[in-house]
Amino acid sequence: MNFTQLISVDEVMTKKIIGCEVEGSSVPALHLSTSTSTSTSNGEASLTDPTPFQSRWLSTTKSRIGKCILWGLDHEQTQRAAAVLKVLGEEWRVLVAGQEGFLTSKKRAGLVRQKVVWGEMDSMAHVNNVTYVRYAESARINWAYNYAVHIDPKNQEKWSKLWTPKGDGLILRSMRTDYKFPMTWPDHISVFHKLRSLPKASDTSFILDVMILSELHQRPAARCVEDIVVYDYRKAKKMVLPPFVMDAFVKTWEEQEDAKRKSLERIEEIEKQVRKLETDSWDREGAVEDLGSSS
Repeated sequence: MNFTQLISVDEVMTKKIIGCEVEGSSVPALHLSTSTSTSTSNGEASLTDPTPFQSRWLSTTKSRIGKCILWGLDHEQTQRAAAVLKVLGEEWRVLVAGQEGFLTSKKRAGLVRQKVVWGEMDSMAHVNNVTYVRYAESARINWAYNYAVHIDPKNQEKWSKLWTPKGDGLILRSMRTDYKFPMTWPDHISVFHKLRSLPKASDTSFILDVMILSELHQRPAARCVEDIVVYDYRKAKKMVLPPFVMDAFVKTWEEQEDAKRKSLERIEEIEKQVRKLETDSWDREGAVEDLGSSS
């Protein structure tokens, strides 16, 4: 199917601190890890689930901070906890998506805080599965459009023609979607695309990974894999990546790797700060929980 431009991006960014869900038992510090992706024997894209660290790190980190707060912190420790929560509230997209190499800036994102509307739910009272495909398709068009407007404006006309059935174009050959949890209204979604690997100049196709984030739950509601073919409509056959596309993809790949590195470094820094809060409160030697004074 051809690319079709559908909807615009809502670029309203919110900054909020989410409350902590505190578990009764101690929550261990998590170790950093990276995700992997695979291809099947016939070259088709497959989707590999991320590690538990990636999918649960944000909520678990909030729970760990919440446990420290409920245990009892002094003024200085409370300020440190608030500072970490502020970072989690403002940078959560970068931390959740960036650690996998997704680029989350307004000039790179496909959709940011797109409203989930009531009519997108089905009889089971959750967002219909087909709707996620539409989210991904709309975001893919914006992802490509960003190249024309922000990333490679000198080739704007060439980029703009790639999603039309004229000349050189991009065609979706296949798409796989994995649903992570049943998202419901009201909610907002943010959708990000990334190159799974850096294509070669001789390639006639490339793979895009897609993350569809629930803003309410602050975690992926679905993940997609899109197999894109470069097609010459004049000759009615596949073609290799145009040089201007290849040059832009090299830059994109470098930015993806840099985003992953910076996000993981940021997470490592947060991990150290949270661990320090734990060892200064409930996990210190001889710690006694602050139950408050009796009246």
